[in-house]
Amino acid sequence: MLTVLAFIVALGVLIAVHEYGHYRVAVACGVKVLRFSVGFGHTLFRWKPRRQRPGQDTEFVIGAFPLGGYVRMLDEREAPVPPQERHLAFNTQPLRSRAAIVAAGPLANLLLAVALYTVVNWIGVQEPAAVLGRPVAASLAEQAGLRGGEHITRAGFDGGLAPVESFEDLRWRMTRGALDGRDLTLEVAGDGGRPARTLVLPLSRLQAKDADAQLFRKIGVISPLTRPELGELVAGGPAERAGLRRGDLVRAVGPTAVVDGQQLRELIRASVEGAQPRTQSWQIVRAGREMTVDVTPEVREDNGAMVGRIAAYVGAPPAMLTVRQGSIDGLWRGVVRTWEVSALTVRMMGKMVIGEASLRNLSGPLTIADYAGKSASLGFTQYLVFLALISVSLGVLNLMPLPVLDGGHLMYYLWEGLTGRSVSDAWMERLQRGGVALLLVMMSIALFNDVNRLFGLFG
Repeated sequence: MLTVLAFIVALGVLIAVHEYGHYRVAVACGVKVLRFSVGFGHTLFRWKPRRQRPGQDTEFVIGAFPLGGYVRMLDEREAPVPPQERHLAFNTQPLRSRAAIVAAGPLANLLLAVALYTVVNWIGVQEPAAVLGRPVAASLAEQAGLRGGEHITRAGFDGGLAPVESFEDLRWRMTRGALDGRDLTLEVAGDGGRPARTLVLPLSRLQAKDADAQLFRKIGVISPLTRPELGELVAGGPAERAGLRRGDLVRAVGPTAVVDGQQLRELIRASVEGAQPRTQSWQIVRAGREMTVDVTPEVREDNGAMVGRIAAYVGAPPAMLTVRQGSIDGLWRGVVRTWEVSALTVRMMGKMVIGEASLRNLSGPLTIADYAGKSASLGFTQYLVFLALISVSLGVLNLMPLPVLDGGHLMYYLWEGLTGRSVSDAWMERLQRGGVALLLVMMSIALFNDVNRLFGLFG
């Protein structure tokens, strides 16, 4: 229920803001708006204000089908316009006014993202500290010299280092570096009086095409440092059968010393031989007393590989901190994050077009709904971050030069500005058909990815 509600609220807010951008600039340009609709299909709510600006007679509507919305303006191309209202029609406006009205929707989404990121910066959010867990064996992180327990204080590209506020901040920079093919320089805080040191994470070697969990496994930095402590155990699971208890602190698995919860999870995953589990001797500390326990995991399939599972929560919660900025700094960082996400989105779209990035990066309504529910369950600020991310995606997507999108109409106006004449009706029809076909293909791929990602039905 939370997922459905969070999804509907997200769509309603994002679509309403997008359409309000079109509506507000249309009114400012003197265009008569006939209807402002959030959603399609059967009308659930209809309202027409008694007092409106001169020349306006707008009806506000909420439709039953929430995937979209529209602003219907007076236009001679859609219906006859009385001569006395011709100056209020969209198609009679100067080129700059028409372009501004069309661009206002996507820009409203980008401004909403700035506002949401800014509010999150002002409120503050609880995030794990940038203290690294044990890197995955033979990964880029291990090859770069990371061993686990390092506190990353600064990071950056091309020698420019900036403070790292949290583990999530570091993950965002690693994502950008991996997808852009740029190496990330890390500054590691010194301990025991030793000076800070720097090392380079060679992300350019990855040639990453997908921004998924496997990307971070290849990098080797999966989670922040956590105590290798057991949490809740599943009744009758391998951990309980072996005699393990909640609160047990694991010191070693076989000959390998354990210092981090992520390292322990990796050792459990690797405790299989072919399709058979491998029993290992665990050294644990329980209530201050050292013990040895033999643990036999169960074997499960994960992304085509056989891995071990013990049916228990592994790893204590990481050290947390509150990331918060002041009024001016919070606003500036909201602008910067919106720009960074927008630029990364554009680059990923470009790479998908030329084949350098996988089409699996396309997501549809099922994935968005799933993330909406998950973010809402984590708290208000996480839900705001989710809204900001989707708002950026909606704004950038609508600026793509596809005929059926706002970006396509802007391309028509660019042609008109350069040539002095509008696109002919025949070409307009051809381009619209092509745009619809391409958009349907993209939606089909996104839906396929959704089903595959959520249910694993294909490959």
